[in-house]
Amino acid sequence: MKNKALCTNSKIEQAMEAYSDMVFRLALAQLKHRANAEDVFQEVFFRFAKADTVFESEEHQKAWFIRVTLNCCRKLQSSAWFRHIYPEDENAAEPIATQEDEHSEVREAVQGLPAKYRSVIHLFYFEDMSAAQIATSLGLKESTITSQLCRARKLLQEKLKGDYDYD
Repeated sequence: MKNKALCTNSKIEQAMEAYSDMVFRLALAQLKHRANAEDVFQEVFFRFAKADTVFESEEHQKAWFIRVTLNCCRKLQSSAWFRHIYPEDENAAEPIATQEDEHSEVREAVQGLPAKYRSVIHLFYFEDMSAAQIATSLGLKESTITSQLCRARKLLQEKLKGDYDYD
């Protein structure tokens, strides 16, 4: 029994080392609240510890973490508690407050995007994933991801147009 527990602990430690930053940043980008992101972070790694999933590759494992993180975020956002505490109109406009963020205007604009655009923008620009990798991770077609990226960029351009002079 002890060997199985040690193996499981080692597996969890390796996964946390590899994916903890990505899971937390993705949850924070989706939920916009640090405490909620921490709750999702714990839930994701709890599910990982309980899962008997055998991963085919590193990419498969990363895709699992992305998908479970987004599903946990959606589950929290659809709960009655969340809707009561964070009404939709307040939640949509609230930026993440971080002191060390040197690109806060851009992050605020990204936070103002609808959730489906926020997740692809986050994965593409902040996690350095290609459209093909995002499509695999989310179980969508690559063309869907590229369309969402294009629409999200247009929305961001409109939001940031007044702040920057591109001429």
